[in-house]
Amino acid sequence: MSILPLQAAAGGFDIKSLMPFALMFIVLYLFMIRPQVKKQKNEKKFQAGIGKGSKVITTSGIHGKVVDIHEDTVVVETGAGKIKFEKSSLSMELSKKYAPKTK
Repeated sequence: MSILPLQAAAGGFDIKSLMPFALMFIVLYLFMIRPQVKKQKNEKKFQAGIGKGSKVITTSGIHGKVVDIHEDTVVVETGAGKIKFEKSSLSMELSKKYAPKTK
């Protein structure tokens, strides 16, 4: 019967036991949190700079052209007609996503 290992383990706090948790948090931050925050900043910047005639894609995937802008809403002209959206529902500019890449 050996009591010595139990006493040594219970007696002190080892900083090395926190290293796996710290490493998991760092990986979570680098691969999940940071890119999402960057994407949200880019969307806010895009939404603030929307103008008439901009070709946009909504978060629901509707493609269209902005024809009218109000304080917090925009009217987007699509193939089916004109639809009113909140500015926050606009995801990205159509021309940037599908523009041909030049070398």
